[in-house]
Amino acid sequence: MIVIDSIAWAQDFGGAFYVSAEERVEPGELPRLIELGRRLKREVEEWQEIVHPLEPELRDVYGVVFWQEEGEEPLAQRNVTVFADGEVDRSPCGSGTSARLALLDRNGRLPRGEELVHRGIVGTEFRGRVVGDVEVAGFPAVVTEVEGSAYRTGEHVFTLDPDDPLPEGFFLR
Repeated sequence: MIVIDSIAWAQDFGGAFYVSAEERVEPGELPRLIELGRRLKREVEEWQEIVHPLEPELRDVYGVVFWQEEGEEPLAQRNVTVFADGEVDRSPCGSGTSARLALLDRNGRLPRGEELVHRGIVGTEFRGRVVGDVEVAGFPAVVTEVEGSAYRTGEHVFTLDPDDPLPEGFFLR
């Protein structure tokens, strides 16, 4: 049986809603966690409509953050975030880390300003903390800081053909 810790939302530049659930996070468990993440996403969306209070285009569950305790001094958790249609990232997920921080702050588990060490399933690491309060459409929210490393893994060059009849793109309504 799985216990859903909470439905949390963390909005970064793109915005995202997450389900957070305590579960064993080990590389060998990944296929099971992907399937469980897909199922939880569907079930939560059937159970409740999830829509951002100010930006209605931001809706539905983007990912499921599975986490396990790793230590107390400082608070450390290992996680894997299953997002989109069963994708996982090599990082601990920045907006998912913000969602965990919001939940830990709300339940008093992580004192304000204290650090969470958030490790990904492959050992990558982010560190984050709640640094302030804010209100979003009348709802209490928190301001988080998340730090970690990123590495360039590819490059893409966009070019514009001078004969393209739609050089600025298009929008259909």
